[in-house]
Amino acid sequence: MLQGWGIGVVIPARNESSHIGGVLSTIPSFVDHVVVIDDGSNDGTGNIAITTECCAEITLIRLNGLGVGNAIDNGHQKLIEIFGDSKFVSAVMAGDGQMDADDLESLVDGVISGKADHIKGDRSIHHEGLRNMPLIRRLATVLLSFFTSLAAGQRISDPQCGYTATSDIVLRNWNWNNSWSGYGYPNYWIIQLAKYGWKISHHPVRAIYRDETSGINNISFFFKVGLMMAVEHHIRNLYWLFSRKVSPHTIFAFISYYIGWIALIPGISTDLERTLVERGIPIYLIVIFTWSCAHIFDRMAVVVKQELRISFEQSSENNYSRGVINAST
Repeated sequence: MLQGWGIGVVIPARNESSHIGGVLSTIPSFVDHVVVIDDGSNDGTGNIAITTECCAEITLIRLNGLGVGNAIDNGHQKLIEIFGDSKFVSAVMAGDGQMDADDLESLVDGVISGKADHIKGDRSIHHEGLRNMPLIRRLATVLLSFFTSLAAGQRISDPQCGYTATSDIVLRNWNWNNSWSGYGYPNYWIIQLAKYGWKISHHPVRAIYRDETSGINNISFFFKVGLMMAVEHHIRNLYWLFSRKVSPHTIFAFISYYIGWIALIPGISTDLERTLVERGIPIYLIVIFTWSCAHIFDRMAVVVKQELRISFEQSSENNYSRGVINAST
């Protein structure tokens, strides 16, 4: 427990017999529960987990290779069951030992202090930076950062870092029937958090790299995750556009985005486009400008959405407090 909050850690693991014991042995003393999800391991990962000495209580869940996202979902839901009505923070650590347990306290403190609903580890802002990251991973991180930032409407510099801490309020309101089971799970979560106005903050964490071979097929990964982000990006914006409390920024973003597509599609044009083209401005610059404007308006809309959620939560708390006072008088 930390500052009156229960602390739980979710550890997804698949064939991590060489590392899971070390991960569990470094869990800090303020952690109350650890949920290890053995996702179809065939090397005894689960057995090692339940026999390793750990300062926290360990719960083991065995799955049949459903994917890292599904494993983490199961872990979060198990912590909701364990903590009941008590407030808690759920942190996610990988079972491969690439996340430094010394960063855990400062990570969860961001939730406890009310800084954000979801604190995301960011290796790029740590003083060691990404210099130890393999070059291919570094390039992939830059590319994914760009597209995840577009999809979430806010700056996300290290989207694939899975070291996170999340408030129980988020977890209790999460739609567990609609999730993403594969390696694009962090990207999916960020977009969904943005969609519903949850505040995301970033905290520097140290990355530990070893000589493991990644099980990710790069081409398949980029295609599936890229398509998912494109779809979820449009779903988020349409969800906001047709909501009762649509902000002007969302409307302006839609108009800018629409103008960009009109300029891009052959045979369709507007008076504005024709005027700009006649003045020697290339169509591709018109598209870049209008879509850049759309993204700027979208970022503004994200801030408005977060402020509306905060206002709603404060109003709900005040109404609850008044109800308690009235009931006691």
